[in-house]
Amino acid sequence: MTGSRRVITGFSNPTVKALRALREKKHRKREKKFLAEGLRLLTDARECGHVPEVLVLADRRDPHPLLTALEETVEASGGEVIETTPDILSKITGKDNPQAVAGVFAEFDTSLAALDRKSADIWLVAQALRDPGNLGTMLRTGDAIGAGGLILLDDCADPFSVEAVRASMGAVFTQKIAQADWSEFESWLRADAGQLVAASLREAQPYRGAPYASPCFVMVGNESRGLPEEYEMACDLRVTMPMKGRADSLNAAVAAAVLGYEVLDALSEGSQRG
Repeated sequence: MTGSRRVITGFSNPTVKALRALREKKHRKREKKFLAEGLRLLTDARECGHVPEVLVLADRRDPHPLLTALEETVEASGGEVIETTPDILSKITGKDNPQAVAGVFAEFDTSLAALDRKSADIWLVAQALRDPGNLGTMLRTGDAIGAGGLILLDDCADPFSVEAVRASMGAVFTQKIAQADWSEFESWLRADAGQLVAASLREAQPYRGAPYASPCFVMVGNESRGLPEEYEMACDLRVTMPMKGRADSLNAAVAAAVLGYEVLDALSEGSQRG
C-alpha cells in the first residue's frame, strides 16, 4: 500500500479548511478524527502503533531521522503527506509558532467494553473534568505511574481537543481512554474485581497507609465542585490528604497524581511482600 503526497500553498484550499475545523469539537465528532502536533508527540504515537492518516509538514524544516521515519510510515500505510507553508500550518494548528509537523488521527474506541481492567493495577477516573489541560495532565500522570488509562465520567472535556492532546505530552497514545456516565461505569465496575477510591472528607482515612487493592480505580471530581456525595459514598475507600496551608483542596490533576503515586507505592510494596 502506497500513500500520496502533495503540496498546498493556498489558505483557501478545502483541505486546509477541513484540517483547521478539527480544532472544533463538533467537527471532530462528525469526522471522528483529531489533530496532534509536534515531532516528539507523533513519534510516540508511531511507536505505540498509531499512524496518522494525514501528515502535514512545513516546507521549510530541518531534516530529522524521526521525521523521515514518520513520513515513510505514513506513506507505507496508505496515508497522505502534505507539505505546506509555516503560515498555513499555523492556521491549521492555531499556534503562532507551530512545530514543523502535525498529524490527523482516527479517534479511538472509548467504550468501557474496550478496557481490560486486569491489564493494569491502577486506573484513573475523572468526573465532570472541564479543563482540557487538567485532562491532558491526568493522561500524562497515568502514563508516569503505569496506569491502564483514564475513564471520563459524565460531562468531561474532550480528550481529543488540541489542548488536551498537547497537555498529555503523547500520553493520549499510551493510555486507554473511556467515556461513560456514572450509572454505566458503576455497573461495569461492579461486574468484576475493582476497588474504587476517592479523595474525600466524608468518613475518610489518611491516604498514606490506606488498604489499596488492585485493580484500583482512583477517582477525582470536577475542579470547582468535587465529586457528588452519591459518587463518594459508592466508593470502597475514601481517603484524605492533609492541607497544611489556607487551601482546602488540591487541583484535580494534582490530587490524582499524589494519590496515584501513593497507590503505586502501596501496591508495589504489597507485591514485594507477596
